[in-house]
Amino acid sequence: MRLATSLLALTLVTGLTATARADEKLPPDQQAKVEAMLRQEGFTKWKEIELDDGMIEVDDAIDANGKQFDLKLDPKTLAVVKREAE
Repeated sequence: MRLATSLLALTLVTGLTATARADEKLPPDQQAKVEAMLRQEGFTKWKEIELDDGMIEVDDAIDANGKQFDLKLDPKTLAVVKREAE
């Protein structure tokens, strides 16, 4: 019983740690590359850029027409792989 309780506690702690580390800030050089790509694609501002589950996520990116999107980018190519209108 004690072993099962310890394993459950370890599983919970490990799960919480993984969740807390899921959203990470990009290194400054990669952040600059993503921002340059966003401007090149016609976006004028955005709320947050982070690495989550192996993808770069851009929250609330606003294009030249004022439309707002959440974007997912391939971290290697910076290609937009998902564009979801807000």
